Amino acid sequence: MIGVDRLSATRRQFLGVAAAGALVGACSFPKARPPVKGGRLRVATAASSTADTIDPAKQSMVMDYCRCNMFYDGLTRLDEHQRAQPALAEAIDSRDARIWMVKLRKGVRFHDGRPLTSADVVYSLRRHHDPAVGSKARVFAEQIAEVSALGPDTVRITLTGPNADLPVILGISQFQIVRAGTTDFRTANGTGAFRCAEFTPGVRSVSVRNEDYWRGPVHLGEVELFSIADDSARINALLSGDVDLVNETNPRIAGRLKAQGFHVLESRSGGYTDLIIRLDQDPGRNPEFVAGMKALMDRETMRNAIFRGYATVANDQPIPPTNPYYAADLPQRAFDPDRARFHFQRAGLAGSTIPIVTSTAAMKSDDMGVLMQEAARKAGIMLDIRRAPADGYWSQSWMKVPVGFGNINPRPTADIIFTQFYSSTAPWNESGWRNARFDKLLLEARGDTDEARRHAIYGEMQHMVSDLSGVGIPLFINLLDAYSPRLKGLKPMPQGGMMGYDFAAHVWLDEA
Repeated sequence: MIGVDRLSATRRQFLGVAAAGALVGACSFPKARPPVKGGRLRVATAASSTADTIDPAKQSMVMDYCRCNMFYDGLTRLDEHQRAQPALAEAIDSRDARIWMVKLRKGVRFHDGRPLTSADVVYSLRRHHDPAVGSKARVFAEQIAEVSALGPDTVRITLTGPNADLPVILGISQFQIVRAGTTDFRTANGTGAFRCAEFTPGVRSVSVRNEDYWRGPVHLGEVELFSIADDSARINALLSGDVDLVNETNPRIAGRLKAQGFHVLESRSGGYTDLIIRLDQDPGRNPEFVAGMKALMDRETMRNAIFRGYATVANDQPIPPTNPYYAADLPQRAFDPDRARFHFQRAGLAGSTIPIVTSTAAMKSDDMGVLMQEAARKAGIMLDIRRAPADGYWSQSWMKVPVGFGNINPRPTADIIFTQFYSSTAPWNESGWRNARFDKLLLEARGDTDEARRHAIYGEMQHMVSDLSGVGIPLFINLLDAYSPRLKGLKPMPQGGMMGYDFAAHVWLDEA
């Protein structure tokens, strides 16, 4: 078996066991697990729509991630340090970070009883190249030059260029494995801990325990997942016992929930709500306007008043302080209405009224918009807040309106977030920013074997995003999930709330 432990120490560092995320060992699970209790867990999230999907390649929303994590597995999974650990692949090995050999785990079966083979992996990876699939991970799949089966349990992946982060990339949700030939995703046929019993996009899903799960026993009998968009209604459902777990809990009420005997899971992460100014539309075509808007963000007040301290001040670039490539030398942008006034005057916009779109779909963007509106008055312009409904926000407003907000879930590596959101060909290039030097640096960092050079390259890229892009990131948000005391086993994960949206396979209901 080709395993990562065959690599030399230098090679292991190159492949990024610590920093870039190569496989580091066998899956680890609690030695003593509570007995399976069964029961139905009812979970309410903050948003859903008729665009909800259980096609892994198309995942983009919290509901999608939660469901697909129940139904499917990836070749790797990400641990609490965002490092890649074995999942359907028991080993992934490379000598040059360009050609990778994948050895599949034996004894894994799909929900229809068919065994997992290399053909399923080849099909799952290749379908990301098909434009008709609409894969949200296509930008990563384009790095795969060839994927081929070398036997029933061995796959070779050849990249267009070296990428030491491939094991981590294969652990992101969109690369979960489906059975070869699958084109109908009205239901799910995966290898995951739960089978799909019911799925109605925009309404709800019901999942039942997979009794033949390859990892071992699953505690819950069923999981019902649906949405309650209104914050108060969602919390009231928890208080009344109608649901056991809710996400996007308002920081203002976290203390009161704890006082009433409920639990609040705080997940420190690199997720954020960001101001988006389209650089290909007016007024964002003028860099003076963009600079002025970034100066209107009172980050300290946002952290303390809106998030009650459950956040870390950010600096208009997406790499959090917990990331090994964080650029600590980037000067912190200050809240400065006078500086904003200067930029607006230079842009010829003094006295103008600028529409800005907010929505409950983009966490706390309504509150952020109000704070910016108050600051804008001091800077000589008016911000006209236009609140868009949560339903349809991501398809109708996000990345379309001249000035609005986004809400980005955490990503495990600098390469992943820069590739998805900031390269010129990024599928979610929110502000429409394009920079040839940035694209060149992205490729250099991806294949560089020297960690010091890689750190320097990513540092320069963070400076460029902060200074030149149309995205303003005021805070990295600690995600808060509230839950009933009878729900056990939840723990924070850096990939996002609700254990990186993979709670279902790890929690149980204590009926005692």
